[in-house]
Amino acid sequence: MALPPAPHRFFASDNFSGVHPSYMEAIERVNAGHVVAYGGDDATRRAAVLFRELCGLDVEVLFVFGGTGANVVALSCLLGRAESVLCTTMAHINTDETGAPERFLGVKLVDVASTDAKVSPADIRSAAGALGNVHHAQPGVVSLTQATEMGTLYTVDEISAVCDEAHRHGMRVHLDGARIANAVVALGGDAETFRAMTFGAGVDAVSFGGTKNGMLNAEAVLLRPGLADGRAGFLRKQATQLPSKMRYTAAQFETALATGLWLETARCANERARELWLALRDLSTLDLREPAVNSLYPTLADPTRSELQEWNFFWDWDLSRDQVRWMTSWDTSSEDVQLFAAGVRAALAGVR
Repeated sequence: MALPPAPHRFFASDNFSGVHPSYMEAIERVNAGHVVAYGGDDATRRAAVLFRELCGLDVEVLFVFGGTGANVVALSCLLGRAESVLCTTMAHINTDETGAPERFLGVKLVDVASTDAKVSPADIRSAAGALGNVHHAQPGVVSLTQATEMGTLYTVDEISAVCDEAHRHGMRVHLDGARIANAVVALGGDAETFRAMTFGAGVDAVSFGGTKNGMLNAEAVLLRPGLADGRAGFLRKQATQLPSKMRYTAAQFETALATGLWLETARCANERARELWLALRDLSTLDLREPAVNSLYPTLADPTRSELQEWNFFWDWDLSRDQVRWMTSWDTSSEDVQLFAAGVRAALAGVR
């Protein structure tokens, strides 16, 4: 059976989408004249103030280029010598950063298996058994991903429990929030939700993602006051993550936080994922679960999988289970969803 016309947008990753017009306007707005480089500009100062208001704390704000860089910088600010980082096997720092934390920080990642891609207090208690043993890297940091690489979410209570257990053993907690806006929308949708799931829960450092949410090369690291002994700025530079023309990154965050656009775009992405689930949930072979954020993980065997990927590309995920990932973006339209769903139905009908 021939497939219908493909949607205009892909369902592979929110990294595929373009930049939101408001963020392009923000970049254009600050693209005038000469200003002090490396963060000595007004846009950077204003954006930092807005982040502190969002967090309800006098956090240190470090603007960086990309998500991997944000994680490396955040972890560098939390780690002591001979320490390790506890994360899940599915964590982005463990599977999709080409060993960047290990290479740049000289740190051992201790990954634990988890069906929902979440670290538990029990995992921390088990890792704490290495404390004091000279033959083991010392557990120093617990890294959580919110939302996870399997589209699951930590509740605020779960993050609080992880932080309590980590701090009880002298460990610090990092939250990889490449898709933090999608998680915030799913769990409440306002600044109070963000505060509750991050610093209010006891998190020590947050990698705050913007690029996957409609921005251009814009990420930030937020640090609890007093961390890194005043070295955070130096660690960012050492990790090659100090933007010289920081105003262009900061201006986007200023727009996002001042207008609430960071939540609006994430809400659109989440809603389109739910629309896709509703459009296809009756197809039992897909084994679709209701999405918490903007990603779905259906089961698709070949030749249907390859046929659909040639028609409208998406990523393989766990081929041992014939699992793939479909992801919506801030600019995914309802028309895109309906066209994609029609293509999936046509492809599946062709193999019956």
